[in-house]
Amino acid sequence: MKTLAELQAIRDRARAQVELRRDDAGTRVVVGMATCGIAAGARPVMLQFVEEINRRGLKDVVVSQTGCIGMCRLEPMVEIYTPNKEKVTYVKVRPEMVGRIVAEHIVNGSVVAEYTIGAAEGQ
Repeated sequence: MKTLAELQAIRDRARAQVELRRDDAGTRVVVGMATCGIAAGARPVMLQFVEEINRRGLKDVVVSQTGCIGMCRLEPMVEIYTPNKEKVTYVKVRPEMVGRIVAEHIVNGSVVAEYTIGAAEGQ
């Protein structure tokens, strides 16, 4: 049996993970996790968002998943919803891109335009 302190530490880590998925936060990070997204690598991207947001201690950000976003050729896709701003869709997201998206977009409010759907579509 584990000590009470060890059990409390496990509980605290689990609670922190659950907090990232609550519905009342300001910013929502939604990762497309349909079959196409998973096949393209969406799972490591979602886990990297959770890790980066935890590492930074961001309390007003929710990470969630959805089914197909609708453009399989651009997967993995991530949509970021910020209160009173337009939704931003990031495409072909890789785990190494997540740190920059969190730092520039979520923390500082500056969209990383080169990772967005507009850049991918040549707009």
